[in-house]
Amino acid sequence: MTSTQFAYTREDNWAKLPSSMKFGIMTGVTADQAGNVYVGQQRQNPPILVFDKNGDYVTGWGSEVIDEVHILTIGTDGFLYAPDRGAHMVHKFDLEGNLIFSIGERRNPSDTGSWKNWELKMTVERSAGPFNMPTRMFPSPTGSIYVSDGYRNCRIHEFDSKGTLLNSWGEPGKTDLGLFHLPHSLWITSDGTMYVCDRKNNRVQVMSATGDFLSEWTDLDMPGDICMDPEGNFYLLEGDVTRDPKISIRDKNGNLLHTIDAPYGHQLWVTPNGDVYLAVCWEQQIIRFRRT
Repeated sequence: MTSTQFAYTREDNWAKLPSSMKFGIMTGVTADQAGNVYVGQQRQNPPILVFDKNGDYVTGWGSEVIDEVHILTIGTDGFLYAPDRGAHMVHKFDLEGNLIFSIGERRNPSDTGSWKNWELKMTVERSAGPFNMPTRMFPSPTGSIYVSDGYRNCRIHEFDSKGTLLNSWGEPGKTDLGLFHLPHSLWITSDGTMYVCDRKNNRVQVMSATGDFLSEWTDLDMPGDICMDPEGNFYLLEGDVTRDPKISIRDKNGNLLHTIDAPYGHQLWVTPNGDVYLAVCWEQQIIRFRRT
């Protein structure tokens, strides 16, 4: 596949709020099968904003449940999965905002020996159970739910469909396979293969659904999020505010296919028709890259 097959028109400030509202820090974006777009924001309420396919505001919800939302996922089951970094919990909602269940003890982080001197500069001495600032919650085709427990833990947790813990793996580290240094996001394909954005280790680790190492992609710069399109290509957020931010498009083996120039974003989502939505946290906007 050549880069000419990835052509986009960039639409800044795609999502529009009423004049009485303003955006917070944009941390999440996902979409449902009807084309509605769900945005996660911090430091403003409500934490979940819903927009129609034209970018017009529809509704918002989640203030009574969520402290600090992170990367969002609408699964193939039609539910929205939201990690709550501030409360050290994860939540499952229906698309009307009704809470199905939560996992974790509110504002009671697991003991990883972590200290914090600034929001994202953290040291994790040891892995622990759920949760210490989880980053993504993702439903698998088998019914299991996986959580990357990333900022102040270095762990992947597997739960059953009701929220019972089944398995955990991962330790803090910067070199060996299976070690993590901020597992910031993950994606699980239809065959159960897991792709983990090991952000501070500048790699994606490819694993089985039980945590067995399969391969790694290493020619990356701080991969922060990952999403797969219907053709099986992977879209990754790379870089940082000061480090050549971009969206890279790669095949299933991690080979680079195309690069999209983009500001530093926190999450991206690819729709069935190939449009890419980007949550730009510090610019406080949603950009749509409309595939042409």
